[in-house]
Amino acid sequence: MFDSHVPSNPRKRGALASFMFASRWLQLPLYLGLILAQCVYVFHFWVELKDLILAALGNEDALQHIFQAVAVPGATPPSKLNETTIMLVVLGLIDVVMISNLLIMVIVGGYETFVSRMHLEDHPDRPEWLSHVNASVLKTKLAMAIIGISSIHLLKTFINAAQYQPAPIIAQTCIHVVFLLSAMAIAYTDRIMTNTANDAKQH
Repeated sequence: MFDSHVPSNPRKRGALASFMFASRWLQLPLYLGLILAQCVYVFHFWVELKDLILAALGNEDALQHIFQAVAVPGATPPSKLNETTIMLVVLGLIDVVMISNLLIMVIVGGYETFVSRMHLEDHPDRPEWLSHVNASVLKTKLAMAIIGISSIHLLKTFINAAQYQPAPIIAQTCIHVVFLLSAMAIAYTDRIMTNTANDAKQH
């Protein structure tokens, strides 16, 4: 009797499936583009760090660039480098580092999960989180990284709270809370899925 579940042309079906699976390599230019974006962030980090060091040494051009970078629209810029200005610049540098960490997680974790294995099992510098990375874990780590970046921006706003109207501060705080709730929801959903999968394996 004819079995309707058997493909009429298994070789053609296999070639089509192989072609569709190979389409994952279309993501490669995207990850290469993120690497270029990482290079831009590295360049920006060193420019800001150079200006901070030169400003501390008394360079007037670097000092003006620092004031422009951390100035609040409508506020009077300080006349000299002070602790608050230094703190804002350092927070900006930390922000760049955290975004770079986010890029690394997307590049390495995304490539490993969606494109191809990197075979880093014996590499001494292999990230610990890469051993159990999957789409859910990557999504949770990205959410936590975004919360960290949001925290830096919120802290910078609080430092300059006297220069802001209440509405922007409230809006940024609400956005940060939404990020927190979203991360908690993602983590809770991932936990439910993990427990369900473990229960299915036991039965």
